[in-house]
Amino acid sequence: MRRLPIYFLIDVSESMVGDPITQVENGMRNIIQELRTDPYALETVFVSVIAFAGKAKSLSPLTELYKFYPPKFPIGGGTSLGTALNYLMDDMEKSVQKTTSEMKGDWKPIIFLFTDGTPTDNPNPAIERWQKLYQKKCNLVCISLGDNADTHLLGKLTENVLRLKETDEYSFKAFFKWVTASIKTSSVSVTDAGIDDLQLAPMDGINLEKVNTEEQCVVDENFAVLMGKCSNTKKTYLVKYAKRIGDIRGLESLGIKATDYKLVGAFPVDEEIYNSLSEGKSNQNINTMSLRGVPTCPCCGNQYGVVVCDCGNIMCSDGNTQACPWCGTEGALGEIEEGGMNITRGRG
Repeated sequence: MRRLPIYFLIDVSESMVGDPITQVENGMRNIIQELRTDPYALETVFVSVIAFAGKAKSLSPLTELYKFYPPKFPIGGGTSLGTALNYLMDDMEKSVQKTTSEMKGDWKPIIFLFTDGTPTDNPNPAIERWQKLYQKKCNLVCISLGDNADTHLLGKLTENVLRLKETDEYSFKAFFKWVTASIKTSSVSVTDAGIDDLQLAPMDGINLEKVNTEEQCVVDENFAVLMGKCSNTKKTYLVKYAKRIGDIRGLESLGIKATDYKLVGAFPVDEEIYNSLSEGKSNQNINTMSLRGVPTCPCCGNQYGVVVCDCGNIMCSDGNTQACPWCGTEGALGEIEEGGMNITRGRG
């Protein structure tokens, strides 16, 4: 039997924490449930999921559709696109059956790459490898989740670069229905007509647009993410802030804008898994004066989820004397001096 390999290459960087990664998890479950009702997909489709942040990791090897179980997605630091591409190519080299003189190999693999950020590594060697050895042997669709991905760079990988303009629940649901329809159409195409060119479903009625990758892309970081550690449980969490640009009171007529970051929420993460997907510590800082809002600790419920220790790390506090879970220093809660304090933000 000739298989139709479907790869999902998913960005699980820090900026995906919270609602975006939850929507991707829900979407993957819906895709699999829907495909299992389709006889063509059941006959041909095999699914693999690869997650990437600073490093890449297989969450599920290439698995027959009826045996596939959607994984739980981790979170890591960084967006190493080059690492992800090399991991994908290495996996396809091992897992996809090639055509020989004695038998037909698998159909062209279909890859859906989801990302919401710009690479934190140098992806050019991996892109050159892709262009030379894999571009014509695969069907790749790159989807920018929001407007924070470098679509000009993604255009070096494929002509199928799309942008999901809104990342609310409704838009994600419609988008994953489109992914499901595209896989169904492709499975019918290979089964009935023996055609393994990509068959994408119509994009009518969803917040999905094809991107002109010839245009240079201006990318701006829309999120700032901080790593904290719970003073009571010693567990790790991420605090996510969204960039906000607005008028300065009294200067509206001059058109001068101010930038700050509004709290989205705080989310517990598995430190061991996070570290296994992260590569190095960020060298980016953000000033505390730019942050608007303080969460409660998602691990223990302490009132203050962003307290900065003298060691520069983030912890939680109930407002009383507390020992830092990072360095062990004890101290009382106080206010940061005028001008704020620069703290390390995540790699995004």
